[in-house]
Amino acid sequence: MIKILSFQFLENNTLHLEFSDGSKGVFDLPAYLTKKQGALLEPLKDESYLKRAFLDAGALAWPNGLELSPARIYELTQKQQAA
Repeated sequence: MIKILSFQFLENNTLHLEFSDGSKGVFDLPAYLTKKQGALLEPLKDESYLKRAFLDAGALAWPNGLELSPARIYELTQKQQAA
């Protein structure tokens, strides 16, 4: 099971991530949010709230209870590197 070990915000609210298998990737969170909708995702459009992210058991999480699947984020970052 893949987990996120650490993350760092980069320009334009993208995130540099390190995964439990030793790989690294960049997650384009704003692009992800343009494709997804929901009440829990709505606060992430505010940059100050977005930057309240933390890790919870290897998942990217926010205070409102939202957790993004580390496996899905891993998949998206690996596809981006292959392109």
